[in-house]
Amino acid sequence: MWFTAFAKYAVFSGRARRKEYWRFILISIVLSFVLGFIDGLVGMATATPLGLLSLIFTIAIIIPSFSVAVRRLHDLDRSGWWILISFVPILGFLLFIYLMFDGTHGENRFGPDPKAGERASA
Repeated sequence: MWFTAFAKYAVFSGRARRKEYWRFILISIVLSFVLGFIDGLVGMATATPLGLLSLIFTIAIIIPSFSVAVRRLHDLDRSGWWILISFVPILGFLLFIYLMFDGTHGENRFGPDPKAGERASA
């Protein structure tokens, strides 16, 4: 599931389930800490807050982070432009909380329900 965001590297259409989004976020945070720790051990994190490995990783996940967030908003039947709210400090936190809600059931204007197969088999 974490690699789904990289398989859809710059795909801003469609929908992403909570599971896909939050797994991507969790693994990205863990990898950031691990790479930061390695940067500190090797001595690459000296003058800047990010070491070389952390910087490369951060640059590599910028586009997938935005694309999976936009697809997650689509699952909530919201425009991807809502992602701009994340740049406003308090509203950004509220958007973060909003992304925890369940997506719309059934098809919406952004595509079919990504959980449709699971719901049919349950």
